[in-house]
Amino acid sequence: MTSNILFPTSVIGSMPRPDFVKDLIADDSPHSDEDYQRLMGSAIRSVVALQEAAGLDVISDGEWWRKSYIGVIAELAHGFELSVNPADGRPWTVVVDRLAPKQPGFIAKEVSFLKQLTNRQIKATLPAPALLGERMWDPVASSKAYPTREAFVRDCVPILRREIELLRDEGVSIIQIDDPHLCLFVDPEVRAGYDNPDQAADFAVDMDNQVVADFKDVSLAVHLCRRAGARARGDAQHQGSYEPIMQQLRKLDVGHITMEFTTPGSGEMSVLRELPENIDIGLGVVSTLPGEIDSPETIVARVEQALKHVAPERITLNPECGFAPGSAAKVDVDEVYTKLKNEVAAARILREKYSQETARVRLFL
Repeated sequence: MTSNILFPTSVIGSMPRPDFVKDLIADDSPHSDEDYQRLMGSAIRSVVALQEAAGLDVISDGEWWRKSYIGVIAELAHGFELSVNPADGRPWTVVVDRLAPKQPGFIAKEVSFLKQLTNRQIKATLPAPALLGERMWDPVASSKAYPTREAFVRDCVPILRREIELLRDEGVSIIQIDDPHLCLFVDPEVRAGYDNPDQAADFAVDMDNQVVADFKDVSLAVHLCRRAGARARGDAQHQGSYEPIMQQLRKLDVGHITMEFTTPGSGEMSVLRELPENIDIGLGVVSTLPGEIDSPETIVARVEQALKHVAPERITLNPECGFAPGSAAKVDVDEVYTKLKNEVAAARILREKYSQETARVRLFL
């Protein structure tokens, strides 16, 4: 992450959506496109102001222009159909035809607007190809266009690469690939459902690497989600330390990996020693669970556990996950503001302590 300070602070990407924002993006919204653009623009100004008031170093637009962080692929490419997931009745975007470019630059336009609102660093997020395969390919509805999930995943790569090109040209600070699918392979029960879980995890990493290949002039990150945000809507949690996927994480061709360490069962931070030294680590040390507010001291204590294994210069602070885990989730904006203020307060404590220690070390070198 591009920064000249120790322990830079950010969100993962998404921010809580108030009811009026959910209404604006609803399919049955009564607003004209002109009114939608105006009202959503005003809404995003407010969420940027919240992050700046909290003191964050890296800003997002809360992903409010998007109906969903995964479904944004349907804005970038033709070939999708809005359906209903038979498993839970939720809206479900599924691939039914071969992909073709639709609105290249949809995410880059988010950044173009955001740049007008802040002079801080800006993060843009994209879904990982294998995540899209997990969520948007169906063996019945998709089989005519893509007989296999892997074939669909591979066709997502050029669509996402084009968006990275446009984001780079727009001057974004950080491009983050969200890959909760890869992190599923920490769970013994999930691994047991695959004939070869390591091969499946390798495929996810290979697709991530193909998306980011040769983009050397922008900071690239991968976000690993333990589905912590999903707790807000009652979804299953996935247990297991990071150890089963460390061999895959070492293969990621990015300069930054975010990892969650707040939830029980996420394992020891000693695994951080296994990452290459050129990889910065986004520590998910702020709980996103509604009603759970970590004090600055609690956040500092978590970071100092990581500092037993990696240098201060490699660590950034962020929540464990995004704050908008689903359209049905109710997440209090003011509570999130308090969480982010505490994250920033923790960073200040850490900077004061470890800037002095770093200076003392350099004095004796």
